[in-house]
Amino acid sequence: MKNILYLASQSSSRKSLLVQTGIPFEVFKQSADEHACDWTLPLEQLVESIALHKMESLDMSVIADKQRIWVLTADTLGQDEHGTIYGKPLDYDDAVLQLKKQRNQWARVATSFCLEHKVCDAGQWRTDKRIIQTIVSSIYFSIEDAEIDTYIHSSGALQCAGSITVDGFGAQHLKEVKGSYSNVIGLPLYEVRQALKELEFFND
Repeated sequence: MKNILYLASQSSSRKSLLVQTGIPFEVFKQSADEHACDWTLPLEQLVESIALHKMESLDMSVIADKQRIWVLTADTLGQDEHGTIYGKPLDYDDAVLQLKKQRNQWARVATSFCLEHKVCDAGQWRTDKRIIQTIVSSIYFSIEDAEIDTYIHSSGALQCAGSITVDGFGAQHLKEVKGSYSNVIGLPLYEVRQALKELEFFND
């Protein structure tokens, strides 16, 4: 029987990416408060702290009849050329503001993932091995005022960092990307696969 990756994320984009890889996975619900982290940190440190906070907030009591599992958490944030960091928009108006501030410039997108191999000893879960990695890509996203309303209503912008989504409907507004494309969507697939190999996920 193949091992199963537990994805502790509600992101539809991350789920879609994993489906495309063929890696067996199940969604593990988590409700960590991202705002409990220090948002004054630099982009890479902040996004890493959120991914780690999500991992440390998991309720492992819901996992039964397993002796070892692999769990993945992740977080994605954006940053404009002035250094302002963007998470998910608060509402429609906030999404419009985020888009106007970031468009027609090179913006940075950072995704950090935390992958753990956990083992159960005497009914208690412990972390056997952990890999944390942060990947940063750059994007040039171009959208005009008249296009914003349709874009927000036709994409998953309200669930994306900086209100920018570059797959599906949003792909037509992506002029250029430097770095990992899947990282911009929400999960750097190459690096995740290498981490899974390092933690022997593919060993039956």
